[in-house]
Amino acid sequence: MFFASDNWAGVHPDISANLSRHAAGVATAYGDGDLDRAVYRRFSEIFEREVQVFFVATGTAANALSMAALNRIGGIALCHSEAHMNVDEFGAMGFHTGGARMAPVPGPLGRMNPEALDRAIKRYSQDLAPAGQPMAVTVTQATEVGTLYSIDDVKAIAEVSRRHKLSLHMDGARFANAIAATGVSPAEMTWKSGVDLISFGGTKNGCWMADAVVILNPEIGKDLRLLRQRSGQTFSKARFISAQFEAYFTDDLWLKMAGHANQMAALLAETIEDAPAGKLAWLPQANEVFAILTRETADKLQAAGAKFYEWGVPQGFDGHLGDKEAIYRFVASFATTTGEIDRLGQLLA
Repeated sequence: MFFASDNWAGVHPDISANLSRHAAGVATAYGDGDLDRAVYRRFSEIFEREVQVFFVATGTAANALSMAALNRIGGIALCHSEAHMNVDEFGAMGFHTGGARMAPVPGPLGRMNPEALDRAIKRYSQDLAPAGQPMAVTVTQATEVGTLYSIDDVKAIAEVSRRHKLSLHMDGARFANAIAATGVSPAEMTWKSGVDLISFGGTKNGCWMADAVVILNPEIGKDLRLLRQRSGQTFSKARFISAQFEAYFTDDLWLKMAGHANQMAALLAETIEDAPAGKLAWLPQANEVFAILTRETADKLQAAGAKFYEWGVPQGFDGHLGDKEAIYRFVASFATTTGEIDRLGQLLA
C-alpha cells in the first residue's frame, strides 16, 4: 500500500526496455545525437510548435534554471504560497539565480488568485526599486494539493503577467496527470494560454530520471544552455534521457500511465469516502487524494504497512478538523493496483 509519493513507484517496462535497447554502441554525446534530435522533434510535435528542450536531472533543477533564464537584477518570482518552488526546494531558485527571491501569492487549494497576483506585482513599483523587481510568474499544474488550473484559469494569470511584462512559467512535475485529467492538448494548456516555458516532468510518471525545461516562447531562454552547463546539469550521455522520453511518448504511453494514476486516485477517493473511518478533505482532480483521518486511524493504517504522509492545512480549506484529526496525502501512480486500494479499504472498514 504505497501511497507516499509517485516518486516511490518504479519504472514502466517499456521505458526500461528502451534504455537497454540504446545501451550498446556509440552515439554523439551532450544531447547532439540522432536519438536526442528525434526526441526534440517529438516534443515540438506534442506542443504543436518548435520548442527548445533542455534535459535536467530533477524537477527542482528544471524550476531553478527556468527562473535563472528569466532573472533580473533584484529579481522577484511570484508563485502560490504553497508552491513546491517556494516551500520544498531549499532555496534552489535563489542559489541558481544569484539571489532572486520568491514572493508568495494567495489562492484557494493550491491555485493562485489572479487578482491577488495583480496586487502583489503592483507592490513592486518603480518608486520602490530597492524592494526588487518582478521577473516572472510561476504556476504549478497539477498543484501541490492535487487540484487543477482550468484553461481559463491559466489565461487569467497569463493576462496579468503580460500586462506587467512578465513571463509565465509552469511547474509541470505532474503535467501528464493534468493533461490526462482535462483532455486538453499540451499546446492548449501552455503556450496557447500564455505559458512561456514549462518544467516538464517524467520522473513521477514512470521514468527512471527524465525531466526537462521546455522553452515555448522563442524570445526567452537564450542563455539557458550556458546556465545549464554552469549548474552541472548537462548530461554527457544524454541519449539515456532521450531513450526514456522516446518510449514515454510512443503510443501515448505517458498519458496512459497518468490516466491510470488518476483513475486509481479516483478509486482511492471513493474508497476513503465510503469508509466509516475516513472522509475526503476535498475532491481530487488528478492523482493526489487528501483525506481527513483521526490520528489513531492513520497510525493503524501505517502500522499495517500503508505509506502516506500527514499534510498541512492549505489555504482555502473549508472543511472541519476535529481535535484528534489531521489531513493526510495519498498519491497514486502508474504502478498503483486495485489490490492496494482494496486492502486499504478493508483496514478503514
